[in-house]
Amino acid sequence: MKPALAQVSTLHSSFEDDIADYAAGQCQAIELWLGKLETYLESHAVEDVRSLLAEHRIAAPVASFQGGLLASQGEARAEHWSHFRRRLELCRALGVETLIVAADVPGPLSRQDFDRVCHSLAEAAQAAATANVRLALEFQARSALINNLETATALVAQTGASHLGVCLDLFHYYTGPSKSEDLRHLSAANLFHVQVCDLAGTARELASDADRILPGEGDFLLEPLLEYLGSIDYDGYVSIELLNPQVWQVPALQFGEIAMTALRKLLGQADMHATANSE
Repeated sequence: MKPALAQVSTLHSSFEDDIADYAAGQCQAIELWLGKLETYLESHAVEDVRSLLAEHRIAAPVASFQGGLLASQGEARAEHWSHFRRRLELCRALGVETLIVAADVPGPLSRQDFDRVCHSLAEAAQAAATANVRLALEFQARSALINNLETATALVAQTGASHLGVCLDLFHYYTGPSKSEDLRHLSAANLFHVQVCDLAGTARELASDADRILPGEGDFLLEPLLEYLGSIDYDGYVSIELLNPQVWQVPALQFGEIAMTALRKLLGQADMHATANSE
């Protein structure tokens, strides 16, 4: 498993500072935050992004996130899908392999809504395949549909699309209705990306993105789960993603150093236990 940092964790930092400061903290891969990237591109060219990444020897294998695709209708749907297609082209131009799609489905839910979501998911996968970009469906703990790992993997399998997989966000895994036995549905083939964080002193029913903290500082049992991912030979990226306003106040340079230390420790412990268990 390969470590990465999500740019949203330093939301108040500029795109350029993220790249330089993360690199200074020995980060070699980032999860792009598309809103920040698009702001940068208002005054720069795509080639500037490629040059910046190359200068600091940072890969950008994943971009986050696209919402509004699955359940929207009418003008809202047209707007979301137009934005989505532009982002697919941007990912292709930058060599971004995976675009995360949020399962942001509001309730109440009808059978017609379910069918619409399934149709939209298949359509999105087809568009991604044309752009040669993978889509990672991220289940959302508070979503009316696709709020757990089992449903996410089932709908991915139902499409039969090789360019569609799952983004496992451990915040949504632990705070939603997912169960440990749902992990059996994951494989190296359908797991496209993993996001980690932690939670401390907050009831899971009340937890929000703003409560995310660095992995290893809270109550989540992260190490056994990452050991399991190792057992299915997942060798993709694992990123720290913190949408915490308090963390946003931390300079990108300081965050990069602290976060990479926490992530390497976590991945190293999982690797050591996996090795010990195989002997």
